[in-house]
Amino acid sequence: MKIIFIGDSITASNKNTDPERLGNGYVRMIKEVLPEDVKVINKGVNGHRVTDLAFRWERDVIDLEPDLLTVSIGINDVWRQLDSPDLNQVDVSKFEEVYRELLSQLPATTKLVLMEPTIIKENPQSKGNQMLIPYVEAVRKLAVEYDAVLVPTHDVFIDHLTKKPDVSLTSDGVHMRKKGNELMAKAWLKAAESLIEQ
Repeated sequence: MKIIFIGDSITASNKNTDPERLGNGYVRMIKEVLPEDVKVINKGVNGHRVTDLAFRWERDVIDLEPDLLTVSIGINDVWRQLDSPDLNQVDVSKFEEVYRELLSQLPATTKLVLMEPTIIKENPQSKGNQMLIPYVEAVRKLAVEYDAVLVPTHDVFIDHLTKKPDVSLTSDGVHMRKKGNELMAKAWLKAAESLIEQ
């Protein structure tokens, strides 16, 4: 079985300095508990938004013919609105439109897992997290539309911030510390592990 994880720097997690190209984040944590004959490919790229996925979708997904595809995208689509306001922005309607077009290109046989965008700043009420909510809702909508497994990463992170605000998940409000990666990996395994056994 071949699994591709595609996304941004949260998925990449220093994969370029890893001989196995898995990185040191949630993708590696998932790989370490899957059967040895499951091939895991990390296609995370730092800074990418859903529009960047569109440029490499054929090369990094379609041409590689994964049995299972996991998509984790959305943080930068929101974050760039905060830190780079002069950039050509991806509003939620464009985010959903481009994301849907990408998913529509997949063969019907590809198992699909969509991960909710996680958090921007470790405060549920932060401007970034409030702006992120419609993007999370768009991913939930697409998961239903494409009969995908939804990994409720946003809910898991917000729940953690509410219950254990003293345990930091990120190094800068976005990129994961070990605890953040553990939460992502556990959420993925809980939601998607049954797909490995099919």
